Amino acid sequence: MRELNASDKRYILESIRNVPDYPKPGIQFKDITTLLNNAKVFNFLMDHLTARYEDMKLDYIAGIESRGFIFGAALAARLRSRFVPIRKPGKLPYTTISEKYSLEYGVDEVELHIDAFQSEIDNPRVLLIDDLIATGGTANAAVSLINKAGAQCVEACFIINLTALQGDLLIQKSTPVYSVLEID
Repeated sequence: MRELNASDKRYILESIRNVPDYPKPGIQFKDITTLLNNAKVFNFLMDHLTARYEDMKLDYIAGIESRGFIFGAALAARLRSRFVPIRKPGKLPYTTISEKYSLEYGVDEVELHIDAFQSEIDNPRVLLIDDLIATGGTANAAVSLINKAGAQCVEACFIINLTALQGDLLIQKSTPVYSVLEID
């Protein structure tokens, strides 16, 4: 599996806009819309992810709502794999299963269709992808949900890992983690 060098990482990072004090004071929001709007950088990133995962024999790519859909669907198309959306409650039209997770002040949950991984494949291999990992609650619930649905989450991939929040450490308890960029 290919890793990016420091120059390649800087190239991608420079395409991501920092928005200070969004959505609240003190937060440095990582805006990936500028990366998505740069065809050269976006294709460079997708070429990297394709090279990294092309030999992993993935049956599905699962993307977390909503920016994980962008990277997940693009990667699934490149790998000629299947894409599965993991969504917030009430957004999927068919019977779902869900996984709850704790927030600082409450609980949230994610869902997927009950038959999302039903096919001719036994114990399908799934890559989970999202744009960013912070505290890891959503991603950890998504990994659990994938496994609960009868598939095997073989890795969780994030474009950006906010390392100071240590969400990756939570996910690593249940599946390997790969982050393209690690930011303090």
